[in-house]
Amino acid sequence: MRIGEICTLHAIHCQRDTSVQQAALMMRQHHVGDLVVAEQPNGERVPVGILTDRDIVISVIALGLDPASLLVGDIMSAQLLTASEDEDAYDIIERMRANGIRRLPVVSSLGGLCGIVSIDDLLAFLAQEMAELARVSSGQLAHEKLARK
Repeated sequence: MRIGEICTLHAIHCQRDTSVQQAALMMRQHHVGDLVVAEQPNGERVPVGILTDRDIVISVIALGLDPASLLVGDIMSAQLLTASEDEDAYDIIERMRANGIRRLPVVSSLGGLCGIVSIDDLLAFLAQEMAELARVSSGQLAHEKLARK
């Protein structure tokens, strides 16, 4: 299945010059644990980094720094991996596993942000796949009963 069919379509985003405090408030307001950091060079929102609640805790709170005085660009993860909306879900799972990443921004063929996929999204997808697989056994029995009347 294409990752574009699984991902959360409305990724919450901010810019590099957003204060860390404002970013934390955005996470709280939208009930998310990450913000995609994006730029809009030609009107297309292009991801350039990601900021997680863990980044804020490790890089700001634990060090006793003032979140109002720091910008997202100062602490975001800039070595960003993204997923193309047309990539296969199982390929994305493997890439996330290999890189120890829990969330990936999903981009269109033009590189514009179109969503975000998380481990939670993939677990829900896999649970649905497993439920469908579990139905095979009961379906087989029903087909056998009809065929052997």
